[in-house]
Amino acid sequence: MTPPLDGPTRDWLAGPDLARLWQAVRNRLERNGLSATGSLRLTGLTPAERRAVSLLLGRPVIRPELTLRLADLDTRLRSSAASCGLVDAVTALGPPLTDHRAARESTRERTARLWARLTDTLQASPLADQEWAHHWLAEIRRAGLPGRQQPTDAAATVEQAIHTLTLLFSSDSVPRGRSDLATEVTGTAHGLDDGTWLARLVQRGIALAHGTEPPEDAGARRALWQLASVTPDEVSSTVLTYGLHPTGGGWREAALRERAWHRAESHLTLREIRALQLTLPSDTVIRICENPRVVEAAADSACTQPLVCTSGSAATVVLDLLDALAAAGCAFTYHGDFDWPGIALANRIIRRYDARSWRMETDDYEHLALHARARGIPPLPLEGPVVEAQWDAALAPAMDALGVALHEEAALELLVDDLA
Repeated sequence: MTPPLDGPTRDWLAGPDLARLWQAVRNRLERNGLSATGSLRLTGLTPAERRAVSLLLGRPVIRPELTLRLADLDTRLRSSAASCGLVDAVTALGPPLTDHRAARESTRERTARLWARLTDTLQASPLADQEWAHHWLAEIRRAGLPGRQQPTDAAATVEQAIHTLTLLFSSDSVPRGRSDLATEVTGTAHGLDDGTWLARLVQRGIALAHGTEPPEDAGARRALWQLASVTPDEVSSTVLTYGLHPTGGGWREAALRERAWHRAESHLTLREIRALQLTLPSDTVIRICENPRVVEAAADSACTQPLVCTSGSAATVVLDLLDALAAAGCAFTYHGDFDWPGIALANRIIRRYDARSWRMETDDYEHLALHARARGIPPLPLEGPVVEAQWDAALAPAMDALGVALHEEAALELLVDDLA
């Protein structure tokens, strides 16, 4: 092992006038596989840097540009007070060198081993004779493993996907709930929740097996699961509603009307939405809000107009209810938060249901912002990238100019007046 540089030698080599040289040498060594080969070029050398490099090389450097062979510097260091080669000197000056070439090769080898393992896993499964399954694995390989995961963790997720697809397409496969399937494969009932990489992998496999396109929305994902005899959880998520008066003759419709007459809110599950006969008068306008506080205020004020609350970003069950109401011929108006996520959600709802904005024009925003300032309410800063409002081109510039975010509660009195 090469002894470390002695104190005075190290102090001189680590001086600021040689800092650029050592950084350039470090970069070249790390690209070279830690081999003192090739050359580098420095430009714009200051007089102090030229003096220091001249002393280091043992020859005068009089121009601000320098081309230097690493092998020459290596020889010079070995015969100098440093008494060590270039790699050892740079290592002693710190931090430790990284062999990028070796690291890349190691990564390639490790990735190749992982894909060989995954190929063997598929080949050993009952899916081995299914052409779509090999096409599915090839697609995953072309896309690459997610960079945010450790390669071994990502490979384990692919193996879980193979296991899941094996359960779904084996000869003795039986219908099962998605949470039960997730628990069997991952140990948690949420392992196949929408949005997880495992769920997307499995859904892509189901689509290939049945020759269909990958799902693009919640409804298509649900239909795809059902195509594989997997039933979603239909009772844990709910949508908050108020004032719905469906005209159907069943007990579910009667219960909703009863709650509406008594000015009581209702929480509907996906199972209930599918069982309801959501027939309403053709001129029914459904108000949509983002915050449950609006529903609470509407009930407290005995408002009469029907209201659906997205409770934030509009989960699948919310969209299912709105889809059913749209199919029944209802029209929609929407109000949400005056911040960039709120505008993004408003764009999504307005575009999906051809809805009108509700108290969400530029004038509404400016009026509410001035009203909040007059009441001495501390301003909430508007943060994040600007989102254009599709229904009002002037709204985003006005919000950006004032820089104030307004949650839906700021418009509560106006909304309740409209609902009454």
